[in-house]
Amino acid sequence: MSSTTSQTPVNDAVRRAQIDISLRHPVMFFFTSGAAWLAVAILLGIIASAKVHSPGFLDGVSWLTYGRVQSAHISALVYGWGCQAAFGALVWLMARLSRQECRAAGIILVAGHVWNLAISLGILAILGGAGTGMPWMEFPAFAWVPMLLAYGAIAIWSMVQFKVRPAGHVFISQWYILAALIWFPWVFASAHLLVHGFAGNPVMAAAINAWYRSALLFLFFIPTGIAAAYYLIPKVTGRPVYSYSLSSLGFWSLAIIAPWAGMQKLAGAPIPNFLPYLGAAATILFAVPAIAVGVNLLKTAAGAPDTVVNSPSLRFTLAGVICLLVLALACVFLNNPAILPGTQFSMAGYGFDILALYAFFSFIAFGMIYFVVPRITRREWLSSRLIKMHFFLSVYGVALVVIVALFGGVMQGVGLEAYKQPWEDASMRAYPYAVATTLAWCFLLFSNVFFFFHLTLMWLRLGRRSSHPTLLGHAHHDDLHDATHGPEGDIDNAGPGSAAAAHSH
Repeated sequence: MSSTTSQTPVNDAVRRAQIDISLRHPVMFFFTSGAAWLAVAILLGIIASAKVHSPGFLDGVSWLTYGRVQSAHISALVYGWGCQAAFGALVWLMARLSRQECRAAGIILVAGHVWNLAISLGILAILGGAGTGMPWMEFPAFAWVPMLLAYGAIAIWSMVQFKVRPAGHVFISQWYILAALIWFPWVFASAHLLVHGFAGNPVMAAAINAWYRSALLFLFFIPTGIAAAYYLIPKVTGRPVYSYSLSSLGFWSLAIIAPWAGMQKLAGAPIPNFLPYLGAAATILFAVPAIAVGVNLLKTAAGAPDTVVNSPSLRFTLAGVICLLVLALACVFLNNPAILPGTQFSMAGYGFDILALYAFFSFIAFGMIYFVVPRITRREWLSSRLIKMHFFLSVYGVALVVIVALFGGVMQGVGLEAYKQPWEDASMRAYPYAVATTLAWCFLLFSNVFFFFHLTLMWLRLGRRSSHPTLLGHAHHDDLHDATHGPEGDIDNAGPGSAAAAHSH
């Protein structure tokens, strides 16, 4: 525990309230604009998926051709939703764990607007035919420089808060937050400079692009999701982390292994032969940190089964942790030398990206949002029914997308490897999986449109006034001392809160 335990419970609760108020507008801006971009990304994903099995769909609209709309879909999902959900979580977590108010909320808010403006112009450029053709790096050069500057303005204050924190223990979540904050500009700037800043060999540009996609997943989204999970699960269950040895193993093995992954996407390309195999080995070894983290967090939550059932935050977070273990299995399966050649050009790669971005990261981000928003708005969510609908439709939709994309990709790969068969055979093998993917995205769009409006109403402070934890179990009783998120005062953290339950790690 940090030195903050020397404070009285009342002072600690007041401190948390001051931190939450200081971050209300930037955090709500990131969460709400991210949710809006998620709905846009899913709508574009439906159009792109429909074009796979029905090429004539919207064929008269030039800016909605498959190549453009698929690129816009991924860019909106990664930079519109994913990065902004991560920014909101990172700045709030670091402020809370460092016990420091944010004194630069206005600068962060302006940087958030710059980030959104750059993304909007980038998406329009992609739909207008000015995309770069590099997956995940489709924005023209005019977008990525402001994005990098905006990121600097967002992230630097979290590092300052960590630097000036009270002396004491560094929480596990802070390891991952610092790593994500440092790795993002390294990965983003290096890849864009080498691909767009210097006119190098096109093959090496493709190799850097492949490394960038992998690095952004493994070195930014994965550590951000793990940081949030390491905060939420001990916090909500009131139990300490199961094993700090597993925590150390997970962090350091991720830091050592993840930077080497990515090049396996160029197996068979005219690059040094060891690079694809090095990338495949590193991606397979990602199972080590994923299993260490997943087992550690599931063991932590296992001692509080009733809390897991009742807490919407924990439900989303644990679903994300389980998907981290599934991601580890997918890494081993898809990068096996016997499987890799047949799947690297199929829809299996798309399924893997959605598994990491949506099934793992987004589920934990949803859990974080359901936990954080009532605390910074001092309001309770309007409808537990909407949250349950969001959860079950999301689970069903994303499971369908991932399963059909992965297995459909394997079937498509079998068709692509059958050189003596016509090309149409590979397309027909993927056809039913493409139809199922479109239907799954429709489920996800339905659930996330309501999630966006629910979140917007909370930002407008139209939620119910409440002095106790939100959406927990058995309606809202007067006696909430057994409530899932802790006793009264934990959410009404300017009141007579209980520090013992307020921070369990």
